[in-house]
Amino acid sequence: MPKKVKILVDSTSDFPKEMLKEWDVDIVPLYVNWPDGSTEKDDTREFENLKKFYEKLKNAQELPKSSQPSIEDWRMKYEELKSQGYEGILVITISSAMSGTFNSATLAAHEVDIPVKVVDSKMASTAISPMARYARELLNLEAELDDVAQELEKKIKAKGFGAFFYVQDFNFLVKGGRVSKFAGFVGSLLKIRVGIYINEEGNMVPFTKARGFKAIVDELLKKAESEGFTPGSTVDLYMVSCDNMEELKEIEQILKGVYKVKNVYYTPTGKVISMHVGPGQAGFGIEKY
Repeated sequence: MPKKVKILVDSTSDFPKEMLKEWDVDIVPLYVNWPDGSTEKDDTREFENLKKFYEKLKNAQELPKSSQPSIEDWRMKYEELKSQGYEGILVITISSAMSGTFNSATLAAHEVDIPVKVVDSKMASTAISPMARYARELLNLEAELDDVAQELEKKIKAKGFGAFFYVQDFNFLVKGGRVSKFAGFVGSLLKIRVGIYINEEGNMVPFTKARGFKAIVDELLKKAESEGFTPGSTVDLYMVSCDNMEELKEIEQILKGVYKVKNVYYTPTGKVISMHVGPGQAGFGIEKY
């Protein structure tokens, strides 16, 4: 029998809530810190609650900042899982280039007497969800925890997972400090969609801009192909949007004409990712088989 192993992701994973139980995954939240000193956890996957947060963001004169889970947050979660009978924990975090979450999860792992392996996804949002799926598949085949972490890191290095999306207000990313104001992207870009992907170093990089929906989706597809997701490949899709479900459904149909799609999952952006991409964002995480 396989050992009882829990998979933990942080809340930037934008994990599809309907798969939490099936893949035995739990979420450790980051924090949203508002300018008035109030703090809230990024701890809901309910669309109605997130919709209220999106409205709050739209109306905010000054954007909140995010902070990582503390070492103590992780330690308490590890202890809780041990008390529930788990014999090991696999943690998959947002790219260490974007957040200190990987470091706090790793430091906490040294403070508990349950085996914990922490993997740096080098990604964010819905590129993390398929990593949990892949890890659970290996665990179900009775692979050891250390081996699962190694195999996952191999697939990450081999570009087995990707994230491609566009934003409709680039200023959210600039104000959030997650991308630099590089040449060609400075100034107000309202009304212009900016294509973003996550590079090998784990940074979000703007790579193109376009005015129309079809034009930006074409650019996302070209970028995905250049990153190894070739047309005709067998893939899973993880569709994600910040209050832009209409365009997201259109993107799914376009992707189904490009790839052999096994499974499609839908998820709204959580609070922290929403702070950085802003309302109107849409895109997809992808895993190739």
